[in-house]
Amino acid sequence: MNLHKNITKFAAILVLLSTMGACKSTKSITGGEVNSRLTAKSIVNAHYSNQSNFKTLRGRVKIDYANGDDAQGVNVSLRMEKDKVIWMSAPLGVVKAHITPNKVSFYNKLQNEYFDGDFSYLSELLGTELDFEKVQNLLLGNAVLDLRKEKFNTEVYNGHYQLKPKKAQELFKILFQLEPKNFKIATQEISQPESERQLKAKYTYQDISGNVLPDEIKITAEEAGELTTIDLVFRNLELNKTMSFPYKVPKGYEKITLK
Repeated sequence: MNLHKNITKFAAILVLLSTMGACKSTKSITGGEVNSRLTAKSIVNAHYSNQSNFKTLRGRVKIDYANGDDAQGVNVSLRMEKDKVIWMSAPLGVVKAHITPNKVSFYNKLQNEYFDGDFSYLSELLGTELDFEKVQNLLLGNAVLDLRKEKFNTEVYNGHYQLKPKKAQELFKILFQLEPKNFKIATQEISQPESERQLKAKYTYQDISGNVLPDEIKITAEEAGELTTIDLVFRNLELNKTMSFPYKVPKGYEKITLK
């Protein structure tokens, strides 16, 4: 990927991915035995009782992005206050971003331009409707959709609890697999067959001071045969430190519209 040529699209990718919360990597969590007698309701309840609990995050994340012949790897500085704000900076401050539940904003120095808007472009980029909460859930290893509002059939598949809706959705197909040790998401898929769209995320986990958080995430997004892959690995991150989120678009930058 030519970073100068594609910086606007890549900036949007970085804004999306910077919503992840984690901490300094420790031994990856593996193992756990499935209990085939567990009901879908018990599995769902266990998932929600094991949500991560932290206030702030800072550190770095290694992002590898590929789309067709375009590929890019970058280390990003990250600060986050859970549920409220995410601040991100690419190397040398080439791209800086500030995202809240109400607004997505970023600017890049290579083209002297900035973006202020909502989640519409990010939704289009990954082929499914997104908001702050859905993106945060996607990247924390939580179910993107509220599992408590759906009735599921359950089965054991590849050592995981697999949940499929009892009633088929008209426009969407969804599937969730939960790992048995902590009932976190192992894989989640959302597809729109008529639009030829599919979003899939696969996870491995680590234990950070009692918080079960992703260690690595592999995201695959497909739309009309076009495939985008995004891999994330987290490094040197710290939880619950005091921090600020300075962000100001430089004077003279041109506001852009993303389509």
